[in-house]
Amino acid sequence: MTPQGTGTAATRETLLAAGRRAYDRCDELAALSAVKGSIHRFHLTSQHAWANALVGRWMAAAGLQTRVDAAGNMVGRIEGSRPGLPAVMLGSHIDTVPDAGRYDGPLGVVIAIEVAALLREAMPSMPCALEVVAFSDEEGARFGTALLGSNPVAGNWHDEWLTQTDAQGTSLRQAFRDFGLDPTRVRQAARRPDELVAYLEAHIEQGPLLEAQARPLGVVTSIAGARRFALTVTGEARHAGGTPYDRRRDALVGASFAVLAIESIARRRDIIGTVGEIQAYPGAVNVVPGRVEFSLDLRAETDQQRDAGWAEILDTITTVCRERNLEFHWVEEHRAHAVACAGWLKDAIAAAVADADTDGGDVPMLYSRAGHDAMVMADITDIGMLFIRCEDGISHAPAEAVTVWDVALAVEAFAAATASVMISDRGPHA
Repeated sequence: MTPQGTGTAATRETLLAAGRRAYDRCDELAALSAVKGSIHRFHLTSQHAWANALVGRWMAAAGLQTRVDAAGNMVGRIEGSRPGLPAVMLGSHIDTVPDAGRYDGPLGVVIAIEVAALLREAMPSMPCALEVVAFSDEEGARFGTALLGSNPVAGNWHDEWLTQTDAQGTSLRQAFRDFGLDPTRVRQAARRPDELVAYLEAHIEQGPLLEAQARPLGVVTSIAGARRFALTVTGEARHAGGTPYDRRRDALVGASFAVLAIESIARRRDIIGTVGEIQAYPGAVNVVPGRVEFSLDLRAETDQQRDAGWAEILDTITTVCRERNLEFHWVEEHRAHAVACAGWLKDAIAAAVADADTDGGDVPMLYSRAGHDAMVMADITDIGMLFIRCEDGISHAPAEAVTVWDVALAVEAFAAATASVMISDRGPHA
């Protein structure tokens, strides 16, 4: 760790203390859960309100002016040399999946707060504003639609989302009201492109590549494009004992061939295909399955790779079903385009990582297989992302783990990158 690497004149002890504070704050947020002994923190719940309040106190202590926007996001701001300047925005999310780990999302928020505190001391007259945002919903665990925090900020809002309900039957519209927000004003959270210089996000990798390279930090080149499908194979339900094989139209056998084909095609094409849900009907031990419903999550570094993979998967499953006298039906339920990080921001982050990680060697450059708030923010501004090593690549699980040392390095690199972006000729002062 290089004490001068941030451009903040921060000492080694200061940076380590910032890393330890960010690490410990993830533990404090983990305690704000709907389920004792596990982490469940969902959009527009009481746990979300508690998390907003806690993060707001941390932001205020770091010198940021705080507010909750119309979408429920906690936002902090430090003005530049004069009020109203465009901002470099740092952020991530504070919601979780069910039975989550501690670092997916919250670590990026608390690192951003530490960076804001460092830069406020180092740059008393900032050339642009600095903002930190704790997005209220990235995972979509409560209402089924992801990115309900960042989508409104990026100007992407659909009123039909308000009719969605959670497992208890509460609509998103009612949840806004219960949270003290007006659902008719969600669009007021939208930011204009001219209000932002860039959006930067620090996040755990959620994969094993950095650990495999024995490197603490990496630069994100792009965020994968994803498509999700609901697939159905239909045959005929009949008696398991009385129906000979040449008379069977077994939907589960057809679906099994489909699942194996998805894995084979994805491996060969270097894309990611996952069947995460599958259900056979009628679901009796002595009945040949007549219908099988299953999911497909398909991701790739580029939309072209992803779509070519889907075309081959579709052709293969269609052929298998035709040969086995089965019907095949599919519905696309979600599509997100691949998003490239801006070259100038990748350069800034890479230079900062090289300074902070003194082990040497090439700075790891990798694309994100998971989605992030940054992919939505790319609709209104340039984006850049810093990845932080996580143990065994585990995420979305209680075993999610990072080290204090890696977090301290991340604070240093993220602060240096942010400072570089603020004084860049891309900024409002140029």
